Amino acid sequence: MRTPPTLLSLAIDSALINISNISDLSSVPEHILLELFLRTLKAGKLTERILKLFMATGKDEICSLIQALNIQYIITPVLPTRCSEKF
Repeated sequence: MRTPPTLLSLAIDSALINISNISDLSSVPEHILLELFLRTLKAGKLTERILKLFMATGKDEICSLIQALNIQYIITPVLPTRCSEKF
């Protein structure tokens, strides 16, 4: 028989489901933040906005993990949309 999920596990699952609606994670304790980050990666929900959200916390363990996994921002080049010369 499986053990029932803990309240903490349910809270992290709920946060993961609503991660796109969260605007600040700075008040979340580091061990919970780390678990949320790992579950976000596992679920494939890490976007540039969510990465910035985790980086904005300034927590050492999160920043170290992001660096260790070599996760980087995607720099989108600015392409000209219109040529001034006519061909």
